Amino acid sequence: MVLLLRRRRIPLRARDVMTSPPVTVDPNATIKDVALRMRKERVGSVLVVDEEGKLRGIITEHDLVFACSEGWDPSTKQAWEIMTEDPITVKPEEDIVTVMRKMRDANIRHIPVVDDNGKPLGMISARDILDLIMTLAGLGIIHEFARD
Repeated sequence: MVLLLRRRRIPLRARDVMTSPPVTVDPNATIKDVALRMRKERVGSVLVVDEEGKLRGIITEHDLVFACSEGWDPSTKQAWEIMTEDPITVKPEEDIVTVMRKMRDANIRHIPVVDDNGKPLGMISARDILDLIMTLAGLGIIHEFARD
């Protein structure tokens, strides 16, 4: 499919696929509060932002599993202790194929979309990518690529 996309470009950008606004938490939030927020918002990750709103880290379901397996007290441990610092990000104008390649190469399921100042604008998840592919298939666009 990659070869087919090189012949025919679909002008989709990160901003077209991202979920916005992203779910954010304070670095000092407890892990329990993070988990409750993820459950309430029905998301698989949250972004950790500082007082200026700049992205400092990301917490995923994987990070929560790690904390539980280590026996950490979710009522006392804080977000900054389990977050992945300086996560891989994309800009809103990056094309979706580049976004998917970054996610695949880094083996990640969530990638924040940030502005030039490092403030989160949205989030792209593997589910968002799957929804995109299903939409394209439903429109017949993927079938059209297959015929070429």
